[in-house]
Amino acid sequence: MIMTQDFLNHQFLIAMPLLADTNFSHTVTYLCQHNEEGALGIVFNRPSGLTLEMILGQMDIKTESEAIANTPVYAGGPVQQERGFIIHTGPNTWDATVQVSDETYLTSSRDILEAIAADEGPKKYLVALGYAGWGEGQLEKEMADNAWLNTDYDAGILFDLPAKQRWIAAASKLGVDISTLTTPAGHA
Repeated sequence: MIMTQDFLNHQFLIAMPLLADTNFSHTVTYLCQHNEEGALGIVFNRPSGLTLEMILGQMDIKTESEAIANTPVYAGGPVQQERGFIIHTGPNTWDATVQVSDETYLTSSRDILEAIAADEGPKKYLVALGYAGWGEGQLEKEMADNAWLNTDYDAGILFDLPAKQRWIAAASKLGVDISTLTTPAGHA
């Protein structure tokens, strides 16, 4: 049984280069929930090709801001890809919000999108469709099989870096040049 201190809430999960699953190849995921029942995270380095304006338009929400309209929407994972999730800075004032850490929240309700569209939303946010989910013990097994690395959360990587730089930047927090890893790591 995994001990509570081993849970990876509020950390980044970095796909190893040899991870062949097309849903996760070269991804970095923000783990929002990890406990004895499983894990839930949002992939945040894979733009979906959609913009926030497209999502808002489907919901009959308008924005006057070109910057907000052009905000990229990410492919958050293979589960419930029709459902939107917003990772954002505080405070928690929205209908369906889960506090992940002292400074980071996950919201899936319409009211946050209305506030963002009106330029009254959180200071920093990332919008994704879908999430990554693991069943009981599944993530731990995949980590033992060297499919993933984990590192501490970094708001700069999540919110500020261009998407194509996030995978390498997250791994570099560990002192690893992930682009040079080609063989599975061993266990001591």
